[in-house]
Amino acid sequence: KGTCPASNNPLFVTWKIGRDKRLRGCIGTFSAMNLHSGLREYTLTSALKDSRFPPMTRDELPRLFCSVSLLTNFEDVCDYMDWEVGVHGIRIEFINEKGSKRTATYLPEVAKEQGWDHIQTIDSLLRKGGYKAPITNEFRKTIKLTRYRSEKMTMSYTEYLAHRQHHHFQNGIGHPLPPYNHYS
Repeated sequence: KGTCPASNNPLFVTWKIGRDKRLRGCIGTFSAMNLHSGLREYTLTSALKDSRFPPMTRDELPRLFCSVSLLTNFEDVCDYMDWEVGVHGIRIEFINEKGSKRTATYLPEVAKEQGWDHIQTIDSLLRKGGYKAPITNEFRKTIKLTRYRSEKMTMSYTEYLAHRQHHHFQNGIGHPLPPYNHYS
């Protein structure tokens, strides 16, 4: 069976599509979830309910890649620059121009994939979180930032079908993901 890194973790499910692996959906939770129920819930939610995209269709399946990120090592930091591009995911909390508390996050790979530095990442995250006003250095200093790491596993639809077929013959049932010891 293999061992699970922890039975309960915050997790995010990311869908990408095509050879260029464009983002197609990404939703998760910062609450610690049971892995099985968390995967079941967020795989569907991120595929069908990400407001940035229309729901996925059956036609897209062969071109999809699904990643699961288990979030670990959460650390609140005093300085919004105190995190490393490509190593840490960041979650920011800020007060928007209407006085409401807002949050937004990027997983560890996002800034690196986009070629962003710290400031570009923070500013993009503020916009993602709905901040409309001009962004000043003074405002950035008011952000509450939490850095974290993640353990990520990705599988293409083709790999999923091969895996499911292999497991189906092995024990009569299909499993949505490889054994947990594949997380590394």
